[in-house]
Amino acid sequence: MKKIKYLYVLMTVITIGLFTSCTDDLNQMPTVQVTSAKVYETPEGYKSVLAKVYASLALSGQEKGGGDRDLSADKPSEGYIRVYYNLQELPTDEAIYSWAGGDALNDIQFIQWNSTDEWVSAMYYRIYYTIALCNEFLRNATDDKIAGFTATEKENIIGYRDEVRFIRALVYYHALDLYGNVPFVTENDPVGAFFPPRKTRAELFTYIESELKEIGETLPLPKANEYGRVSRAAAWALLAKLYLNAEIYTGTQRNTDCIIYCNKVIDGGYTLEPVYKNLFNADNDLRTNEIIFPIEVDGQHTTTWGATTYLVCGPIISNGTMIATDYGVQSGWNSIRTRKEFVNQFADVTGATDKRASFYTDGQTLDINDPTTVTDGYAIVKFTNKTSTGENGSNFAEGLVDTDFPMIRLADVYLMYAEAVVRGGTGGSIGTAVNYINLIRQRAYGNNTGNIGQNDLTLNFLLAERARELYWECTRRTDLIRFGKFTGSSYIWQWKGGVKNGTAVDEKYNLYPIPASDIAANPNLRNDEY
Repeated sequence: MKKIKYLYVLMTVITIGLFTSCTDDLNQMPTVQVTSAKVYETPEGYKSVLAKVYASLALSGQEKGGGDRDLSADKPSEGYIRVYYNLQELPTDEAIYSWAGGDALNDIQFIQWNSTDEWVSAMYYRIYYTIALCNEFLRNATDDKIAGFTATEKENIIGYRDEVRFIRALVYYHALDLYGNVPFVTENDPVGAFFPPRKTRAELFTYIESELKEIGETLPLPKANEYGRVSRAAAWALLAKLYLNAEIYTGTQRNTDCIIYCNKVIDGGYTLEPVYKNLFNADNDLRTNEIIFPIEVDGQHTTTWGATTYLVCGPIISNGTMIATDYGVQSGWNSIRTRKEFVNQFADVTGATDKRASFYTDGQTLDINDPTTVTDGYAIVKFTNKTSTGENGSNFAEGLVDTDFPMIRLADVYLMYAEAVVRGGTGGSIGTAVNYINLIRQRAYGNNTGNIGQNDLTLNFLLAERARELYWECTRRTDLIRFGKFTGSSYIWQWKGGVKNGTAVDEKYNLYPIPASDIAANPNLRNDEY
């Protein structure tokens, strides 16, 4: 059975008020069982709060399945990864949701949202909840506050500070990518109600860049930290992702910088996991050769109906032929399938040629005539709760999975390197880029029959290859925007814009709006397009 070494459900939670602008959703406190003064009395208390910071990306409350919620509103209780997946995947060609009407997801998957959308707000609140946890930790981890501990204890807590700064940079990156110009608060701001200033996308970019570059020199070396905790490689990889999208965020391309930080990650000693499917199963915590930063999930400890439980159970369809136990759970949710344009990225949907093709087609149609019909659209079975030896996860009885979510992994770094080279970045080479792509494709094909040459390495190829390699890993919306294909009419897929055959959508949907409630409460905020 997989053991969570570090990311456990934290019952000791600090007292903190979110920074915000006096709205009911943000101006609240997490569940409190001891005060800040008490929890920070011991080094163990600091490590417990660090665990809570990590856990905020997987869990939505203090009890099994999200009970004793972090936030009172319904949709944030679905958990960070589930909400993030919905915003990054459902509006794209990679996914469609059956119960969108009842779960208020139609506007998300049809790219028709507005500033009062529940899921748009849910992601925003989860981001700023995690930021608040990070800020509170950092307020209590200054040199003065930890002066009374031993030298070893102080060294450990200083290391925790860097990890917390990484998590804060990660979720600020998500805010930057999803919302653009957002409120900004750090540990140097007061606790309680005040009006945080609005940072432009370019300003927030600079802040995240500075944080990641600084901690990229002080975090543990690549692969030197405990599994589930970040190292310098995570900071470098996130910097590469930031630089790859820099033209969207700031108007200036930074492809050379992307290559620099991809090289740093690659030189850190990571290698591709030989079996692609092993990256998404119940013992994927063993894949430290490729997974640089996971969000840990465990059926016994990090028990949630979000995160990868959502990605395992959601696409299992009750169509008379699909058997949930084949995927390590007792039942499916009839929730998520994929659209035909994504399926068409693969020449062979059976997985016999390209092993990354993880579709269930028996009893399913390729076309989606009605998004609410669960047999319309192929199911995706990329994530499972089976181990690499075919055993069920540790909590099969309750349907809770052990599969970690690979937030950052080496294959993405190879793909970023290749794209940055093709886009004109210096410090890399086309030959090296082709080699990295062929390493990915040799794993997928099991041999060199899928290899490409230098003339094949185009931007269109790379967008398609990113889809084949990284689908359902919460990259698709960001990728389509970077390639100019998310909004507008340059790429149409079924049900884009709410029309069966797809239609162009307004460019304003390249960003989600700040929730209307926060706009009303904070005079520093505004939505330029909504």
